Amino acid sequence: MPELVVASKTETLKFTSGIRAIFQDSKGNYWFGSQNEGVSFYDGKSFKYFTTNDGLSNNQIRSIQEDTNGRIWFGTARGVSVYDKKSGVTNYLTKTSEPKYDWNETNGDLWFYAGEEDGISRSDGMDVNYLIFPKPKNKSPASTYGVTDISKAKDGKVWIATYSALFSYDGNKIDIFENEKLNLEENKVLHIRSVLADSKGRIWIGNNGIGVLLKEGETTINFSEKKNLIHPKSTRNGNKSEPGTLEHVFAIEEDLEGNVWFGDRDTGAWKYDGKTLTNYSIGDKTSSPMTWTIYRDNKNNMLFGMADGNIYRFNGKVFEKLF
Repeated sequence: MPELVVASKTETLKFTSGIRAIFQDSKGNYWFGSQNEGVSFYDGKSFKYFTTNDGLSNNQIRSIQEDTNGRIWFGTARGVSVYDKKSGVTNYLTKTSEPKYDWNETNGDLWFYAGEEDGISRSDGMDVNYLIFPKPKNKSPASTYGVTDISKAKDGKVWIATYSALFSYDGNKIDIFENEKLNLEENKVLHIRSVLADSKGRIWIGNNGIGVLLKEGETTINFSEKKNLIHPKSTRNGNKSEPGTLEHVFAIEEDLEGNVWFGDRDTGAWKYDGKTLTNYSIGDKTSSPMTWTIYRDNKNNMLFGMADGNIYRFNGKVFEKLF
Protein backbone atom coordinates (compact mmCIF):
# COMPACT_ATOMS: atom_id res chain seq x y z
CA MET A 1 0.00 0.00 0.00
CA PRO A 2 1.45 3.44 -0.83
CA GLU A 3 1.95 5.90 1.98
CA LEU A 4 -1.08 8.01 1.14
CA VAL A 5 -3.52 5.43 2.50
CA VAL A 6 -1.81 4.62 5.77
CA ALA A 7 -2.27 8.04 7.35
CA SER A 8 -4.53 6.27 9.84
CA LYS A 9 -4.48 2.62 10.88
CA THR A 10 -6.43 0.68 13.52
CA GLU A 11 -6.72 -2.90 14.80
CA THR A 12 -10.54 -2.82 14.72
CA LEU A 13 -12.94 -1.21 12.25
CA LYS A 14 -13.61 2.35 13.44
CA PHE A 15 -16.44 3.51 11.18
CA THR A 16 -19.43 5.01 12.98
CA SER A 17 -21.47 5.94 9.91
CA GLY A 18 -23.21 3.24 7.89
CA ILE A 19 -21.41 0.56 5.88
CA ARG A 20 -22.76 1.17 2.38
CA ALA A 21 -20.45 -1.15 0.43
CA ILE A 22 -18.45 -4.33 1.13
CA PHE A 23 -16.06 -5.92 -1.36
CA GLN A 24 -13.43 -8.66 -1.24
CA ASP A 25 -10.78 -8.36 -3.94
CA SER A 26 -9.03 -11.10 -5.91
CA LYS A 27 -6.22 -11.23 -3.32
CA GLY A 28 -8.66 -11.79 -0.45
CA ASN A 29 -8.44 -8.28 1.02
CA TYR A 30 -11.61 -6.57 2.17
CA TRP A 31 -12.68 -3.04 1.29
CA PHE A 32 -15.41 -1.27 3.24
CA GLY A 33 -17.19 1.85 2.02
CA SER A 34 -18.87 4.11 4.54
CA GLN A 35 -21.73 6.57 4.53
CA ASN A 36 -19.49 9.60 5.11
CA GLU A 37 -16.04 8.48 6.33
CA GLY A 38 -14.42 7.21 3.13
CA VAL A 39 -12.91 3.76 2.64
CA SER A 40 -11.26 1.19 4.91
CA PHE A 41 -8.90 -1.52 3.60
CA TYR A 42 -8.46 -4.71 5.65
CA ASP A 43 -5.60 -7.10 4.87
CA GLY A 44 -6.47 -9.57 7.62
CA LYS A 45 -4.27 -7.79 10.18
CA SER A 46 -5.22 -4.12 10.42
CA PHE A 47 -7.55 -1.52 8.95
CA LYS A 48 -6.15 1.31 6.85
CA TYR A 49 -8.29 4.29 5.89
CA PHE A 50 -8.44 6.84 3.13
CA THR A 51 -10.72 9.78 2.56
CA THR A 52 -10.97 12.93 0.47
CA ASN A 53 -7.81 14.06 2.30
CA ASP A 54 -6.00 11.22 0.53
CA GLY A 55 -7.53 11.91 -2.88
CA LEU A 56 -10.99 10.30 -2.89
CA SER A 57 -13.56 12.33 -4.80
CA ASN A 58 -16.11 12.00 -1.97
CA ASN A 59 -16.37 10.27 1.42
CA GLN A 60 -19.73 8.59 0.70
CA ILE A 61 -18.93 5.24 -0.95
CA ARG A 62 -21.81 3.63 -2.78
CA SER A 63 -20.11 0.74 -4.60
CA ILE A 64 -16.73 -1.02 -4.85
CA GLN A 65 -15.50 -3.11 -7.80
CA GLU A 66 -12.26 -4.52 -9.21
CA ASP A 67 -11.16 -4.40 -12.84
CA THR A 68 -9.16 -7.01 -14.74
CA ASN A 69 -5.91 -5.22 -13.83
CA GLY A 70 -6.59 -5.45 -10.10
CA ARG A 71 -7.45 -1.78 -9.70
CA ILE A 72 -10.23 -0.96 -7.22
CA TRP A 73 -13.04 1.33 -8.37
CA PHE A 74 -15.24 3.30 -5.97
CA GLY A 75 -18.57 4.80 -6.93
CA THR A 76 -18.95 7.81 -4.64
CA ALA A 77 -21.66 10.43 -4.14
CA ARG A 78 -19.62 12.69 -6.43
CA GLY A 79 -17.74 10.92 -9.19
CA VAL A 80 -15.71 7.74 -9.49
CA SER A 81 -12.36 7.11 -7.79
CA VAL A 82 -9.85 4.43 -8.81
CA TYR A 83 -7.18 3.01 -6.54
CA ASP A 84 -4.01 1.60 -8.05
CA LYS A 85 -1.24 0.23 -5.82
CA LYS A 86 1.44 1.99 -7.87
CA SER A 87 -0.14 5.36 -8.57
CA GLY A 88 -2.61 5.81 -5.70
CA VAL A 89 -6.01 7.41 -6.32
CA THR A 90 -7.27 8.82 -9.63
CA ASN A 91 -10.64 10.56 -9.89
CA TYR A 92 -13.11 10.68 -12.75
CA LEU A 93 -15.76 13.34 -12.26
CA THR A 94 -18.84 12.40 -14.25
CA LYS A 95 -19.02 14.48 -17.44
CA THR A 96 -22.73 15.21 -17.35
CA SER A 97 -22.14 17.91 -19.98
CA GLU A 98 -21.06 15.23 -22.48
CA PRO A 99 -23.59 12.43 -21.94
CA LYS A 100 -24.13 9.41 -24.17
CA TYR A 101 -27.66 8.71 -25.32
CA ASP A 102 -26.74 5.61 -27.35
CA TRP A 103 -25.49 3.11 -24.78
CA ASN A 104 -24.25 0.81 -27.56
CA GLU A 105 -21.52 3.34 -28.38
CA THR A 106 -19.86 2.50 -25.05
CA ASN A 107 -18.15 -0.56 -23.58
CA GLY A 108 -17.32 -1.98 -20.19
CA ASP A 109 -18.47 -4.18 -17.32
CA LEU A 110 -17.99 -1.57 -14.59
CA TRP A 111 -21.18 0.32 -13.73
CA PHE A 112 -21.41 3.17 -11.21
CA TYR A 113 -24.00 5.41 -9.64
CA ALA A 114 -21.92 8.42 -8.78
CA GLY A 115 -24.27 11.23 -7.84
CA GLU A 116 -26.13 11.85 -11.10
CA GLU A 117 -29.93 11.96 -11.26
CA ASP A 118 -30.72 11.00 -14.85
CA GLY A 119 -28.21 8.38 -15.87
CA ILE A 120 -25.44 5.97 -14.93
CA SER A 121 -21.68 5.81 -15.42
CA ARG A 122 -20.03 2.97 -17.31
CA SER A 123 -16.35 2.14 -17.68
CA ASP A 124 -14.17 -0.35 -19.53
CA GLY A 125 -11.33 0.28 -17.07
CA MET A 126 -10.06 3.23 -19.11
CA ASP A 127 -12.82 5.62 -20.20
CA VAL A 128 -15.78 6.55 -18.00
CA ASN A 129 -18.97 7.42 -19.89
CA TYR A 130 -22.18 8.93 -18.53
CA LEU A 131 -25.24 7.23 -20.08
CA ILE A 132 -28.65 8.90 -20.07
CA PHE A 133 -31.75 6.86 -19.19
CA PRO A 134 -34.58 6.78 -21.73
CA LYS A 135 -37.43 8.06 -19.55
CA PRO A 136 -40.88 6.45 -19.50
CA LYS A 137 -43.27 8.35 -21.75
CA ASN A 138 -45.92 8.83 -19.06
CA LYS A 139 -43.60 9.79 -16.21
CA SER A 140 -45.00 12.04 -13.52
CA PRO A 141 -43.31 15.33 -12.61
CA ALA A 142 -42.38 13.80 -9.22
CA SER A 143 -40.43 10.93 -10.80
CA THR A 144 -36.70 10.84 -10.10
CA TYR A 145 -34.09 8.57 -11.65
CA GLY A 146 -31.19 8.58 -9.25
CA VAL A 147 -29.65 5.08 -9.26
CA THR A 148 -29.98 3.10 -6.03
CA ASP A 149 -28.68 -0.37 -6.96
CA ILE A 150 -27.24 -2.49 -9.79
CA SER A 151 -27.39 -6.26 -10.32
CA LYS A 152 -25.81 -8.31 -13.12
CA ALA A 153 -27.75 -11.38 -14.23
CA LYS A 154 -26.01 -14.60 -15.23
CA ASP A 155 -27.17 -14.02 -18.85
CA GLY A 156 -25.13 -10.79 -18.90
CA LYS A 157 -28.08 -8.44 -18.59
CA VAL A 158 -27.57 -5.49 -16.25
CA TRP A 159 -30.49 -4.48 -14.01
CA ILE A 160 -30.43 -0.89 -12.78
CA ALA A 161 -32.71 0.28 -9.99
CA THR A 162 -33.69 3.94 -9.79
CA TYR A 163 -36.23 5.48 -7.43
CA SER A 164 -39.01 5.68 -10.01
CA ALA A 165 -38.25 2.89 -12.50
CA LEU A 166 -36.23 -0.26 -13.12
CA PHE A 167 -34.07 -0.43 -16.26
CA SER A 168 -32.42 -3.42 -17.91
CA TYR A 169 -29.71 -3.45 -20.58
CA ASP A 170 -28.64 -6.56 -22.48
CA GLY A 171 -25.77 -4.97 -24.42
CA ASN A 172 -28.09 -3.97 -27.24
CA LYS A 173 -31.49 -2.84 -25.94
CA ILE A 174 -32.73 -0.92 -22.89
CA ASP A 175 -36.04 -1.92 -21.31
CA ILE A 176 -37.97 0.22 -18.84
CA PHE A 177 -40.16 -1.18 -16.07
CA GLU A 178 -42.36 1.34 -14.28
CA ASN A 179 -45.71 1.10 -12.50
CA GLU A 180 -47.74 -0.32 -15.36
CA LYS A 181 -45.16 -2.90 -16.49
CA LEU A 182 -44.64 -3.99 -12.88
CA ASN A 183 -48.37 -4.57 -12.44
CA LEU A 184 -48.78 -1.93 -9.73
CA GLU A 185 -52.12 -0.47 -8.76
CA GLU A 186 -52.48 3.30 -9.12
CA ASN A 187 -52.16 3.99 -5.41
CA LYS A 188 -48.87 2.05 -5.13
CA VAL A 189 -45.78 4.22 -5.66
CA LEU A 190 -42.42 2.83 -6.70
CA HIS A 191 -39.52 3.89 -4.51
CA ILE A 192 -36.90 1.29 -5.46
CA ARG A 193 -33.83 0.91 -3.23
CA SER A 194 -32.48 -2.52 -4.23
CA VAL A 195 -32.54 -5.12 -7.01
CA LEU A 196 -31.27 -8.68 -7.39
CA ALA A 197 -31.17 -10.89 -10.47
CA ASP A 198 -30.91 -14.33 -8.82
CA SER A 199 -29.50 -17.64 -10.08
CA LYS A 200 -32.99 -18.84 -11.08
CA GLY A 201 -33.60 -15.89 -13.39
CA ARG A 202 -35.97 -14.12 -11.00
CA ILE A 203 -35.77 -10.36 -10.46
CA TRP A 204 -36.31 -9.15 -6.89
CA ILE A 205 -37.11 -5.45 -6.46
CA GLY A 206 -36.88 -3.94 -2.99
CA ASN A 207 -38.88 -0.79 -2.28
CA ASN A 208 -38.95 1.79 0.48
CA GLY A 209 -42.66 1.57 1.31
CA ILE A 210 -44.39 -1.12 -0.76
CA GLY A 211 -42.00 -3.96 0.06
CA VAL A 212 -40.59 -6.54 -2.35
CA LEU A 213 -41.78 -7.05 -5.90
CA LEU A 214 -40.94 -10.36 -7.60
CA LYS A 215 -40.66 -10.46 -11.39
CA GLU A 216 -40.64 -13.90 -13.02
CA GLY A 217 -40.72 -13.73 -16.80
CA GLU A 218 -43.58 -11.45 -17.77
CA THR A 219 -45.34 -11.76 -14.40
CA THR A 220 -44.76 -9.44 -11.43
CA ILE A 221 -46.32 -9.83 -7.99
CA ASN A 222 -45.98 -7.96 -4.72
CA PHE A 223 -44.09 -10.63 -2.80
CA SER A 224 -44.45 -8.83 0.56
CA GLU A 225 -48.23 -8.65 0.11
CA LYS A 226 -48.48 -12.31 -0.91
CA LYS A 227 -46.60 -13.29 2.25
CA ASN A 228 -48.78 -10.99 4.43
CA LEU A 229 -45.77 -8.84 5.32
CA ILE A 230 -47.40 -5.47 4.62
CA HIS A 231 -49.12 -4.17 7.74
CA PRO A 232 -52.91 -3.66 7.26
CA LYS A 233 -52.52 -0.03 8.38
CA SER A 234 -49.31 0.59 6.45
CA THR A 235 -49.02 4.00 4.81
CA ARG A 236 -46.85 2.33 2.11
CA ASN A 237 -44.35 5.15 2.13
CA GLY A 238 -41.21 5.99 4.09
CA ASN A 239 -42.86 5.93 7.52
CA LYS A 240 -41.52 3.50 10.10
CA SER A 241 -42.98 0.00 9.89
CA GLU A 242 -44.24 -2.38 12.54
CA PRO A 243 -42.23 -5.48 13.59
CA GLY A 244 -42.80 -8.51 11.39
CA THR A 245 -43.20 -6.50 8.18
CA LEU A 246 -41.09 -6.37 5.01
CA GLU A 247 -41.80 -2.90 3.63
CA HIS A 248 -38.47 -1.03 3.43
CA VAL A 249 -35.94 -3.24 1.65
CA PHE A 250 -32.58 -1.54 1.07
CA ALA A 251 -30.52 -4.68 0.32
CA ILE A 252 -31.06 -8.06 -1.40
CA GLU A 253 -28.54 -10.87 -1.96
CA GLU A 254 -28.51 -14.61 -2.67
CA ASP A 255 -26.43 -17.12 -0.72
CA LEU A 256 -24.67 -20.24 -2.02
CA GLU A 257 -27.70 -22.45 -1.28
CA GLY A 258 -30.02 -20.21 -3.31
CA ASN A 259 -31.70 -18.59 -0.31
CA VAL A 260 -32.61 -14.95 -0.94
CA TRP A 261 -31.79 -12.49 1.85
CA PHE A 262 -33.51 -9.15 2.40
CA GLY A 263 -32.24 -6.31 4.58
CA ASP A 264 -35.14 -4.22 5.90
CA ARG A 265 -34.63 -0.72 7.28
CA ASP A 266 -36.89 -1.30 10.30
CA THR A 267 -37.17 -5.06 10.89
CA GLY A 268 -33.71 -6.59 10.38
CA ALA A 269 -32.79 -9.45 8.04
CA TRP A 270 -35.06 -11.94 6.31
CA LYS A 271 -34.14 -15.24 4.64
CA TYR A 272 -36.39 -16.85 2.02
CA ASP A 273 -35.63 -20.49 1.19
CA GLY A 274 -38.27 -20.81 -1.52
CA LYS A 275 -41.02 -21.72 0.94
CA THR A 276 -40.43 -20.15 4.34
CA LEU A 277 -39.43 -16.65 5.38
CA THR A 278 -37.35 -16.34 8.56
CA ASN A 279 -36.81 -12.99 10.29
CA TYR A 280 -33.57 -12.34 12.21
CA SER A 281 -32.62 -9.43 14.40
CA ILE A 282 -29.04 -8.21 13.99
CA GLY A 283 -27.08 -6.71 16.87
CA ASP A 284 -28.46 -5.77 20.26
CA LYS A 285 -31.57 -3.75 21.09
CA THR A 286 -29.64 -0.46 21.00
CA SER A 287 -28.25 -0.93 17.49
CA SER A 288 -29.97 0.17 14.31
CA PRO A 289 -31.74 -2.68 12.47
CA MET A 290 -31.09 -1.02 9.11
CA THR A 291 -28.98 -3.03 6.68
CA TRP A 292 -27.32 -0.89 4.00
CA THR A 293 -25.73 -3.78 2.12
CA ILE A 294 -25.56 -7.59 2.00
CA TYR A 295 -22.45 -9.13 0.42
CA ARG A 296 -21.39 -12.71 -0.33
CA ASP A 297 -17.62 -12.95 -0.02
CA ASN A 298 -15.11 -15.27 -1.75
CA LYS A 299 -15.73 -18.01 0.84
CA ASN A 300 -19.51 -17.63 0.51
CA ASN A 301 -19.91 -15.92 3.88
CA MET A 302 -22.93 -13.63 4.02
CA LEU A 303 -21.84 -10.24 5.37
CA PHE A 304 -24.27 -7.55 6.47
CA GLY A 305 -23.19 -3.89 6.53
CA MET A 306 -25.24 -1.93 9.02
CA ALA A 307 -26.29 1.72 9.40
CA ASP A 308 -24.44 1.97 12.71
CA GLY A 309 -21.07 1.14 11.11
CA ASN A 310 -20.90 -2.51 12.17
CA ILE A 311 -20.51 -5.61 10.00
CA TYR A 312 -22.08 -8.97 10.87
CA ARG A 313 -21.66 -12.46 9.45
CA PHE A 314 -24.40 -15.07 9.47
CA ASN A 315 -22.90 -18.32 10.79
CA GLY A 316 -25.84 -20.52 9.79
CA LYS A 317 -27.78 -19.88 12.98
CA VAL A 318 -27.13 -16.38 14.31
CA PHE A 319 -25.34 -13.17 13.39
CA GLU A 320 -21.88 -12.57 14.80
CA LYS A 321 -20.21 -9.18 14.84
CA LEU A 322 -16.96 -9.04 12.87
CA PHE A 323 -13.85 -6.89 13.16
